[in-house]
Amino acid sequence: MSGRDDSQKIMRWPQLTYSPIVTVLTLAVAALGAGIAWALSAPIYMLLGPAVAVSMAGLAGLRTGIDLRLRDTCFLILGIAVGGGFDQDALGAMLRWPLAFIFMALVLWLILIVCRTLLRRFFGFDGRSALLAAAPGHLSFVIAVAADSGLDVPRVSIVQSVRLLALTLVVPFVALAMGIEVSANIAPQGQAMPLPQLVVLALLAYVTGRVFARLSVPAPLLLGALVVSALGHLTGWAPGVLPSWLTLPAYLVLGALIGTRFSGVTLELLMRGLGAGLMITGVAVALAAVGSLPVAWALGMPLAHVLVAFAPGGLETMIAMGAVMGVVPGFVAACHIARLLVLTFLLPVMLGRTPEARPFNP
Repeated sequence: MSGRDDSQKIMRWPQLTYSPIVTVLTLAVAALGAGIAWALSAPIYMLLGPAVAVSMAGLAGLRTGIDLRLRDTCFLILGIAVGGGFDQDALGAMLRWPLAFIFMALVLWLILIVCRTLLRRFFGFDGRSALLAAAPGHLSFVIAVAADSGLDVPRVSIVQSVRLLALTLVVPFVALAMGIEVSANIAPQGQAMPLPQLVVLALLAYVTGRVFARLSVPAPLLLGALVVSALGHLTGWAPGVLPSWLTLPAYLVLGALIGTRFSGVTLELLMRGLGAGLMITGVAVALAAVGSLPVAWALGMPLAHVLVAFAPGGLETMIAMGAVMGVVPGFVAACHIARLLVLTFLLPVMLGRTPEARPFNP
């Protein structure tokens, strides 16, 4: 397979398909992974188990993928579930959030600087490829720039995908180490939302998501559903929580979707970026933890909660994980959207100041 073929394959991650056979097979692997994770008492087993199982299956050569329509349904359900965590206390806390955005911008800049230097020094990346591989998010933009610049797209993509999977696995265990319970409350607890309100809420969420998509808002269906659900709960029009028979499968689909990033990836491609991906993940988590300390103190939030909001993982994954951990959903969503906006400005500026591609020589 040519390098260009590899680039095109990786640029399509996560794998979306309209093949029912591929989707059913992927979900079967995901369900097996969830069962094993549950048996091992893993935190957020319905997300971590499928992510690991589908990733391993993809690396073993199995073609995996999730139907686009199923993905959209999953995001819609998760958005409604997360929005149900909004209350008046969360609304009042919004006035204090700008402080978090300032510290987040500083953390992002430090991650880019430190990880770019380490990738050049220890992994032989050129300056531009190192910067793009170090970017803590904005994957579609990163891959597009790498492809247009003639850089090593497969290697940059592998590093980025390792980061996403590693953060999905690491954050729950970091939370456990900080004393946050994340294993027993995967599905929201409380009285189930009445079916008529749920149907109307879902329709409004879908329409709002499509409007967000037209406005180029990231994860439009997830965020559209989150906004509509939050308004429904704040006004008292749509009280209650989603039943577990909706939320648990949605987490399983999300975990499977994360795992499909490794569909069609060879062991050779993986090894080219595995060490670098793990390194930047460790650096990013460490710097995010340091940046979370003053924000947690100023906002009166648990450190683990702020760390979820600062963790440079996938937007959808971190928002869903924050809901499981009981973090104010609007805070997590706002921080991760702010991360993408900061990167949209910061990456082009830093790329413009990075010299033409050449290996790092200490």
